[in-house]
Amino acid sequence: MITMYGISNCDTIKKARRWMDENNIAYHFHDYRKDGLAEAQLTQWADSLGWEPLINRRGTTWRKLPEATRDTIDQASAIAIMLENPAIIKRPLLVAGDHYQLGFQPAQWQALLTN
Repeated sequence: MITMYGISNCDTIKKARRWMDENNIAYHFHDYRKDGLAEAQLTQWADSLGWEPLINRRGTTWRKLPEATRDTIDQASAIAIMLENPAIIKRPLLVAGDHYQLGFQPAQWQALLTN
């Protein structure tokens, strides 16, 4: 089963969901805010992808963090921040079996999902 993680009102998520629908790819959408996230799940993603790529440093949630927090962030604090502020997680995160794709890049999704 393919699962797309993100926030439903995100423009990139809307594009990614539209792409999945247009390509007739079945998936489950998991909204970080509505459906929540478990610490174990975030830890698994951080171990697989690295915690740094999971953090959206261009968003307002990141900019609202105190500078001291941003300057001293590590994996443990990043996971705590992501649990408290799921909007800080880069979107979308596509999980297809044991493959992860972070961010919406149609060519990479095409290669991952249609082969």
